[in-house]
Amino acid sequence: MLRRVMFAVGGICSAVLLQQCASQPAPAPEAAKNAWVADVKPTLTIRELMTHFIDPTADFVFDAVVFDSSTAGTTHTVPVSEDDWAKVERGAWQLAESANLLMIPRQAEPPNTPGVALRPGERAPELSGTEIEAKIDADRAKWNQHADALRVASLKAIEMVKARKPEAIFDAGSEIDKACESCHLEYWYPGDRAAVVADQEKKVTFDPPKKK
Repeated sequence: MLRRVMFAVGGICSAVLLQQCASQPAPAPEAAKNAWVADVKPTLTIRELMTHFIDPTADFVFDAVVFDSSTAGTTHTVPVSEDDWAKVERGAWQLAESANLLMIPRQAEPPNTPGVALRPGERAPELSGTEIEAKIDADRAKWNQHADALRVASLKAIEMVKARKPEAIFDAGSEIDKACESCHLEYWYPGDRAAVVADQEKKVTFDPPKKK
């Protein structure tokens, strides 16, 4: 009889434990997928990431195809050797991956970054690090879209490298530049947007010569 009672009590306890486990909600897939971000400890601020990583890497793409037109004629610089092409591809891959680094929450600027000395009535040319961070945090999805635009443009450059199309790399470099400038106008110097757009409209663009 005692053994039956013990089995009965054990069965009840097991049923209660199972019910408690079943009643606990499973973590949301998105939350579980992004849980690792809390453990990431960024080494660089956004400005330092751009200065030491993104800007130098972008030059591998920007400097790969150059058209220099003058009264003496037009010089055309393009990748020639396999090493030349590999350098451009390596830079484009690193640039594409840097979009993911930008999406990891981090400070905008190093602590105690000196501001620009202004005279009375002057407007600061750039937002402060605190202002930039507040703007990013207010709509992180928008910030991530800007970062992803850099990734997409970089992947296009990689496609053109594999296809060995120098002129298309020139166009992809322009898209990378536009992605960067669009982000800067949104977060670093939004007050200059109208002036930058007006300046771009005044500039003469150069279309690379088409192959005959």
